Amino acid sequence: MLNDFLILMKPELGVTLIIFLLLFIKIGKGMGNDMLLSIIQVLLLLNCIAAFFYNKNGSLFNGMYHTSFVIGFQKAILNLAVYLISLLCSGWLKQTKHLAEFFILMLSALLGMFFMISSGNLLMFYLSLELSTIPVAALANFDLEKRISSEAAMKMILSSAFSSGILLFGISIMYGATGTISFTEMAGHLDGNPLQILAFVFLFTGFAFKLSIVPFHLWTADVYEGAPIAVTSFLSVVSKGSVAFIFILALYNPFKFFYERWYDMLVIVGIATMVIGNLFALRQQNIKRFLAFSSIAQVGFILVGISSNSSTGMAAVVFFVLVYIFSNLAAFGVAAAISSQTGKETINDYKGLITTNPFLGWVLALALFSLAGIPPTAGFFGKLFLLSAGAMHGYYWFIIIAALNMIVSLYYYLRVVRAVFMDKNEHPIEKITIDRGARLGLLICSAGIVLVGMVSWIYDYIVSLTN
Repeated sequence: MLNDFLILMKPELGVTLIIFLLLFIKIGKGMGNDMLLSIIQVLLLLNCIAAFFYNKNGSLFNGMYHTSFVIGFQKAILNLAVYLISLLCSGWLKQTKHLAEFFILMLSALLGMFFMISSGNLLMFYLSLELSTIPVAALANFDLEKRISSEAAMKMILSSAFSSGILLFGISIMYGATGTISFTEMAGHLDGNPLQILAFVFLFTGFAFKLSIVPFHLWTADVYEGAPIAVTSFLSVVSKGSVAFIFILALYNPFKFFYERWYDMLVIVGIATMVIGNLFALRQQNIKRFLAFSSIAQVGFILVGISSNSSTGMAAVVFFVLVYIFSNLAAFGVAAAISSQTGKETINDYKGLITTNPFLGWVLALALFSLAGIPPTAGFFGKLFLLSAGAMHGYYWFIIIAALNMIVSLYYYLRVVRAVFMDKNEHPIEKITIDRGARLGLLICSAGIVLVGMVSWIYDYIVSLTN
């Protein structure tokens, strides 16, 4: 029994152990940021490696917590993302006065995301969602001396409170309509009556807020711009990835009965999300706002894969999130290196970057090519699998519109590449000294962008986990 507990909750126990170690370090004799960050990165690396091995199917606490091979893999890639963030933003992290507190908050949010993915009932899901949201609001305000950071935290709190209220209202109605909060039992009590449909719409809306699905996306760009880049990176890949995972698990299992209804909803909001995200990305100058609207458009493609309602769709979404982690974190890693040393965050500042910082210029170009879905990067294969999964339903107009949006996205991604490689700048960004951790993180992300798509067994392995 104890062995099952330790294996099933290995990801959560690993994160909890790191949090307690950081608390003891903070309470005890202090140490320099360089040493502390090195210790944290080693612990995160060990936890990341451990998460990929010895996973199994099972449940605990009378079904409140459950896990499987695919859920274990989902948690592992989220662990990988947090480790990469600790590397890519090491320059900024070494300068912060509250390094231990930063990682305590970030890992607390990650712990909530792990419990959310493994939730077996609506109450567990809601509590986990709050645990994953409240620390992120504090992280958004981590640049205490900057007013824009405080504004980002306030907008994050208000939007989260509003979406949580809607979600909790939907949970209450669903419990009243079915008489249970268990995901397993709920599926047998759904009959499509109006009260259940109303509850499902509220639940769907709560998910839409957390995923920044149009029209519930208005908080995203402001929070991304105001928060430190390390926090923006976490919001962009880890938070979005975890909500996408629980969203697809919820739609495919307890709410599969409503498939015909939620498919139509996905088509409508998916098209709106891709179109609005692309149109707003076209006119952005701040690199963080640019990547914010880019991430909104990417969520639209995730919805295409989810719409298939099949194991193929599940595999495509998990694979795409893995690719998206490497691609988006590479772009944010370049932005973090430049911002921490120069304070520059606009696309015009990046003009002529290739002349003074060729390594950063090439990594940024590779990341943007992958986000645009240009072969042979992994982003091309990720979007190909999503579109292929979405086409299984036979609604080809949805796929055609998604493909057209890929063409539109080429313009604004290549606009940044043109600024880096072709545009002249009388005062380009000076030569930047890249921290060893950040350089390692950029190299790992670049290798992931190139290799994940070309090494076919990775996608085959994910498919085998979902079947």
